[in-house]
Amino acid sequence: MSMERVSLTPDLSLSRLVYGMWRVADDADTSPAHVQAKIGACLDQGITTLDQADIYGDYGAEEVLGAAFAAAPGLRDAVELVTKCDIVAPIGKYADRRVKYYDTSAAHITASVEASLTNMHTDRIDLLLIHRPDPLMDHVETGGVLDALVASGKVRAVGVSNFKPHDWALLQSAMSTPLCTNQIEASVLHHAPFANGDIAWMQKDGIAPMAWSPLGGGRLFSDEGAAVHAVLSRIGTEQGVDATAVAVAWLLAHPVGMLPVMGTNSLSRIRAISDACKVSLDRETWFEIYTAALGQEVP
Repeated sequence: MSMERVSLTPDLSLSRLVYGMWRVADDADTSPAHVQAKIGACLDQGITTLDQADIYGDYGAEEVLGAAFAAAPGLRDAVELVTKCDIVAPIGKYADRRVKYYDTSAAHITASVEASLTNMHTDRIDLLLIHRPDPLMDHVETGGVLDALVASGKVRAVGVSNFKPHDWALLQSAMSTPLCTNQIEASVLHHAPFANGDIAWMQKDGIAPMAWSPLGGGRLFSDEGAAVHAVLSRIGTEQGVDATAVAVAWLLAHPVGMLPVMGTNSLSRIRAISDACKVSLDRETWFEIYTAALGQEVP
């Protein structure tokens, strides 16, 4: 199946929809064959980009994916790997730490990349993201190690996650490699980025953001999201898809060129991720959904 691709750098493009693997280690079946089936279901739809982070699965999700790659030579070359680093939480391999914190030191980032390469049985990370802004970041040190990792070939491109414009500007000021994306929380229920400037500054600079939790972390299917879900369901019924597809299409419709990161362990739901591309939303319908999310008409 053909799917739109988004060029983040002259040498790296991602599929418009991304498969998020933050729950892959939580599945009842983490066997290589089952993980391969998930990736295969993605590839059948043209979804070639996989989103990981060192912390996912209590620092174990990358190894689950790596076992699938090790068991299927050639599968790694069919996808683009995104992973993240800098969160140190008192779980998994860091269970002895007293408190959760961020570490953007050159030593930590380098060690994290080496561990990710080993865990995922690969010789390169296509896109490395700094997972959270670090209030103790030495931007010269952090920028320098990111540049060095790109120069080494171990990382093809770099970006950030959850950064504000000032965090981005600070880090970029110490780098020769352009930061190419910012992965932010965005959904019809978490719509603040559309009005608070988080998306506007990226749109101004031609940066395509990635969107995590595009279904509101499940809140869309709770009492909190009932009013919005009703609108999405009605539109979905009219277009032959479910409410989930319409919610993702709402993000895709924005001219910034957002890349939603969709995470599920259900093969049937994975196979339906691309239904969002079948949805057509005109301006009035987009605002109908936005109005339901706001709980009132726009000012």
